[in-house]
Amino acid sequence: MAPLPIIAESTDELTAIFKDLHTHPEVGFQETRTSGIVARLLEEYGVDEVHTGIAGTGVVGLIKGNREGPRRIGLRADMDALPINEETNLAYASTNPGVMHACGHDGHTTMLLGAAKHLAKTRDFAGTVVLIFQPAEEGLGGARSMLKDGLFNRFPCDEIYGMHNSPNGQQGTVGICKGAAMAGASFFDITIQGKGSHAAMPQQSRDPLVIASALVVSLQTILSRNVAPLDTCVLSVTQLHSGSAYNIVPDTATLAGTIRYFKDEVCELAESRMRELCAGFATAYGVEISIDLRNIFDVLMNDADLSDAYMEAAADIVGKENISGMDEPATGSEDFADMLKVIPGAYCRVGHSGTTGLHNPSFFLDPDILPIGASIMARVAERRLNT
Repeated sequence: MAPLPIIAESTDELTAIFKDLHTHPEVGFQETRTSGIVARLLEEYGVDEVHTGIAGTGVVGLIKGNREGPRRIGLRADMDALPINEETNLAYASTNPGVMHACGHDGHTTMLLGAAKHLAKTRDFAGTVVLIFQPAEEGLGGARSMLKDGLFNRFPCDEIYGMHNSPNGQQGTVGICKGAAMAGASFFDITIQGKGSHAAMPQQSRDPLVIASALVVSLQTILSRNVAPLDTCVLSVTQLHSGSAYNIVPDTATLAGTIRYFKDEVCELAESRMRELCAGFATAYGVEISIDLRNIFDVLMNDADLSDAYMEAAADIVGKENISGMDEPATGSEDFADMLKVIPGAYCRVGHSGTTGLHNPSFFLDPDILPIGASIMARVAERRLNT
């Protein structure tokens, strides 16, 4: 593997940035310290323009090539952490209780900073690179907030590229899935308003816990009896809250969870059936049931041609033997999908030596991957602006 020279020479600096960001994680829309560091470093690296405060804490930098050109390539990284208590015992573990970079966004931010340093120093391209540091990827709508704040009106892009670390134990492997690569997602909240009673006299109640339990089971029939077997869909109830004592049948119960899908019509079918089941249960049990369904992520669609271009750029860094253009789709979600819905582009995964899954309190991102990811991002910008 051969990181670009300027990035390779900056390995110690990138590792220090990464460890500092990991030690001081910030959740979505609260990345004030992180975005301040990003803006300061972009200015130090000689980035031509640095714009802050986009969607609150987002940062955008512009780097112009040493030759005139109309094309503009976007590179995007996310900055936010998760509300998880870290259990890694790393020397640079989180000092913010209950908040951790358990998805590696500290690494993604560092990689894009490394790419920015290389591109600002070399400028061996015609056109402009748009560096996008996004807040609030973790289900809070950071991409949509940046779009609403005029991201691509203010900073137009012809193509855009993103990246995620993959804790697969395979250092420096790069994979991509063409087409529908990551699932869209809706979140839901269901409230059952029943009638409470003394637990010794349940006949006086309309027990929302019994109703909630039956509804959880019935919701699974949507996948087994309504969605076509060849259409991937996940419906997971992840929360059930009710009750406050051993001897009281409660008044209310609430359910919450998520739908994951690769076709909009499949999501629409699942949501329609959920509403019908809730209405039917309300009638059958003589209670009130309300459901709040909201789309959080679009399906992430990788452009086939730009996926190939991304892998060609990655091969320059890690070698063709470490490239896969046939990765399987993932039922996880990523709000870079919202940007790809507006601008064509691609999103890849870069493997590293860690093997603990994402969103886990013991998650570890191997910092040795930082110069690799940074070089791939810089290289795809150079390639696409020199075609």
